[in-house]
Amino acid sequence: MQTAQQLPLELPHRPALGKEDFLIANCNLEAVKLIDSWPDWSFFAACIYGSEGCGKTHLANVFSNRVSLLTNYPYKLPCVKASALRLETVHELFRQNPCLIVEELSPDINEEAMFHLYNLYRNEGGNILFTAEEAPARMRFKLKDLQSRLNIIPSVEIKAPDDELLSSLLVKLFMDRQIMVSPEVINYLLNNMQRSFSYARKIVAEIDNLSLARKRAVTVPLVKEAVSLLDNDPQGELFNL
Repeated sequence: MQTAQQLPLELPHRPALGKEDFLIANCNLEAVKLIDSWPDWSFFAACIYGSEGCGKTHLANVFSNRVSLLTNYPYKLPCVKASALRLETVHELFRQNPCLIVEELSPDINEEAMFHLYNLYRNEGGNILFTAEEAPARMRFKLKDLQSRLNIIPSVEIKAPDDELLSSLLVKLFMDRQIMVSPEVINYLLNNMQRSFSYARKIVAEIDNLSLARKRAVTVPLVKEAVSLLDNDPQGELFNL
């Protein structure tokens, strides 16, 4: 374990599945409020959208926990990939799951299956939480009836992280790997990294692996090297990210 000065986690957080905490900031506050407002949604469905790694699946897990807590639901809500929906399974999904999580909504789906799923849950009193990388109203579906229905789903964006959230996220990611870092390391990253949730996860993994490979502490020079390596290898192939 590294022994440099540890930065505090100052943002509020909420528990999710496992050991992780969901860090709350201005960029994701509306999404958190949306989850917390269930079952008093204004519509039967809602969508949380944002870039890869922004916490959509994490919040979907929070939603699953909330449903289980408030309804004594006996098991974890299923998370169904939108691309995996098939017409022949729609009615069975609804029969077994009055609430459902549908992840990675995009135009690359079985549109007829999604159309029937939407109508079934809306007409019979179920709830669906969608996740996606963009708002459903911005997508382009071939089936016009599906497009018109998805257009009216209340949708909340998880925006790009600000410095406060990114700093806390980096500290947390290092702590998850039992690494305590100095303020100088965090400040260097904030000033030199790509500003996204997914990049934060990749760079912390890269730094950890490089530290182990070099048998060196996590310092600014080592972090600078890791940033250079990752930027020249965006898929993280060097350390199998």
